[in-house]
Amino acid sequence: MDAKAAAKDIKQGKISPLYVLYGSEKFRMNEFAAMLEDQLIAKEDRDFAVIPFDLSETPVQAVVEEAETVPFMVPRKLLLVRDASLFTAGKENAKLEHRVDVLNDYLQHPVDYSVIVFMVNSDKLDERKKIVKAVKSTGTVLAFNPLGAEELLRWVEKGIKDRGCMAAPGTAEALIANAGTGLQGLTGEMDKLCLFAGQGGTVDTAAVESLVHRGTEQNVFTLVEDIANLRLDKALNTLYELLKQREEPIKIAALIARQFRMILQVKDLSALSYSQGQIASQLGLHPYAVKIAGEQARKFGTDRLRQILSALADLDYQMKTGAVDKVLGLEMFMLKLGA
Repeated sequence: MDAKAAAKDIKQGKISPLYVLYGSEKFRMNEFAAMLEDQLIAKEDRDFAVIPFDLSETPVQAVVEEAETVPFMVPRKLLLVRDASLFTAGKENAKLEHRVDVLNDYLQHPVDYSVIVFMVNSDKLDERKKIVKAVKSTGTVLAFNPLGAEELLRWVEKGIKDRGCMAAPGTAEALIANAGTGLQGLTGEMDKLCLFAGQGGTVDTAAVESLVHRGTEQNVFTLVEDIANLRLDKALNTLYELLKQREEPIKIAALIARQFRMILQVKDLSALSYSQGQIASQLGLHPYAVKIAGEQARKFGTDRLRQILSALADLDYQMKTGAVDKVLGLEMFMLKLGA
């Protein structure tokens, strides 16, 4: 079951006694937990009904004991349990003894007045553990991985629409290019843009460019994109903007090298018929970054990419040994690249 299907079941009153949420997308995980809280617990009951735990400080048997305790003044309790490393391959806190057998016994006969939500700080669960098999058979296990490239675009467009605004063509792409792929950051920027556009207004790329600040990595991404499209004047403007922000030239060169290395890796793996998702998993990248790197890769040959990386390695050596002025070295590199 995925998060969307689980959310649909919850809204229809089909509640699991236990949920295990895991994955790298912490924002969506927290969003799901908040939705569950909204659906199960009335606002006036939350002081008594929503009980947080941290397994780095509290043994799991204490969570089970609380779940089995009849609620006071409320019809149902929601137990939010963080740092649930007992479901992963990582080492557990040696200072605490987690009696997993107590949780396993509880799963055989869970009470109907408590819902336990374990939030696991890991990309995957340890399938070898008995407790993981037990929660899969009794409860609901949900993975929260990064959205695919197209899913992320739709998520941004829906987010703008849900705020009472319309997104002009290209707005979602521009927003991601400026703000990055982090959902928390994108949420804040959408709030700001829709406040600027007003209820029923339209958010366009001009608003994104004027209101959304680009971080160093996003600026380097734009710089490489401009180089790939032979817009050398815009690429140099981005470089000078980074230097105005007192970014270290060696750091800028390293980020440019990382982007070109990513483009080469994506190109090589695409040639081996790897899918976008497989490449993202293999390289530890967001699927949207893989999508853009794939588009950039089509504008460079493999040999040309290797030459660029070799030139960047030489530039790094010269900058660090003082053989060339750092800013001048970057300018010369970009002019040669543009030529």
